[in-house]
Amino acid sequence: MGKKAESRKQTREKKKKSLFREYFEAAIIALFLALFIRAFIIQAFKIPSGSMKPTLLIGDHILVNKFIYGIKIPFTDRYILKITKPKRGDVVVFKWPRDERKDFIKRVIGIEGDKIEIKDDILYVNDEKIKTEYIGKYRDENITMANKYMELLGKSNHYILDEYMKHENYRPVIIPENSIFVMGDNRDNSHDSRYWRFVSLNKLKGKAIIIYWSWPHWRRVGHLIR
Repeated sequence: MGKKAESRKQTREKKKKSLFREYFEAAIIALFLALFIRAFIIQAFKIPSGSMKPTLLIGDHILVNKFIYGIKIPFTDRYILKITKPKRGDVVVFKWPRDERKDFIKRVIGIEGDKIEIKDDILYVNDEKIKTEYIGKYRDENITMANKYMELLGKSNHYILDEYMKHENYRPVIIPENSIFVMGDNRDNSHDSRYWRFVSLNKLKGKAIIIYWSWPHWRRVGHLIR
């Protein structure tokens, strides 16, 4: 009886070790997959400012497609494989040129070779006036005076905000190779390429695709980012 009891005890211990090993291996695999997905495929970000209103609001949590423009060596800005380049109208996350520890999100207004100019609040790309359609007044807890427009930028139709009393002029610039010019949709309240010029393509983190959580604006959950 003593030998049988000892044998049963050893069997139970083996099962416990086997179960612990299974859990440990599953945890390692899950961690590896999470890191792989975050590094190469999808990454989550939270919107901290109102520079992209009304497209993105403070408190929106978004998912960014990191694969769409190419695959990078982890923890570097070097591409292993380049897939495509940003298009006018894409909403992108990138390392801020003045402090690469910070991530910014803006809309691509111009791509390499484009000429960008603003005359009396009107945006021109390659000397062509970008069409806008007036939608109505916009107000929220932080904005008391703004007009809401639909901007027709290439194949992208999206909303922008413009304050009543501001009339901006921006001298013409030509976007260099492998760079983009970005602006916030809240045009008069955005720190963007108008102030620090261009974003290098190798500093891109990806394209914003969907709002997966938002508080207190929970009805925005599931909205695609256009």
